[in-house]
Amino acid sequence: MDTRTLVRIALIAALIAALGFVPPIYMPLAAGVPITAQSLGVMLAGLLLGARAGAAAVALFVFVVLLGAPLLAGGRGGLGLLAGPTAGFLIGYIAGAYVVGILAERLKLPAFASALVASVVGGIGVVYLFGIPVLAAAAGIGLSKAVIGSAVFLPGDLLKAVGASVLVTTVLRNWSVAAQPRP
Repeated sequence: MDTRTLVRIALIAALIAALGFVPPIYMPLAAGVPITAQSLGVMLAGLLLGARAGAAAVALFVFVVLLGAPLLAGGRGGLGLLAGPTAGFLIGYIAGAYVVGILAERLKLPAFASALVASVVGGIGVVYLFGIPVLAAAAGIGLSKAVIGSAVFLPGDLLKAVGASVLVTTVLRNWSVAAQPRP
């Protein structure tokens, strides 16, 4: 990786950390898993950086959190997170960013539609695929109850997917205009 890519990885990791300052919302049915803005950062990582660099940015963020930095929403951090109900979602962030990036690179749809499909499949579907089974095990509830409890997150996550898609298509369109030579 070149220096520019490394800087972008660090910047996106910092963005995900900054999104942790948005206060979390705890829902009664979610067994201790908060609604946070950080999943928006996961979607943006894959959309802006692509699969490998996006996953690297999220992995850097997760690594720093597991080292103890209180960067998760609500000021949480440390290895103890791996024993809690959010562990699967945290690890799923890395795979989710990768899938978002792969889909965004390969889908042959208009830019907004590609970004939206990639964000929904990778940023929601893949993250839930990792998170829900770990939530069920850590909370001592059945998988079906964990799925039902996680459904409370879907409307907000869908809004984040739309927001990420709007942001990315706007940013990329403006970057391409700014990169053109002036007469």
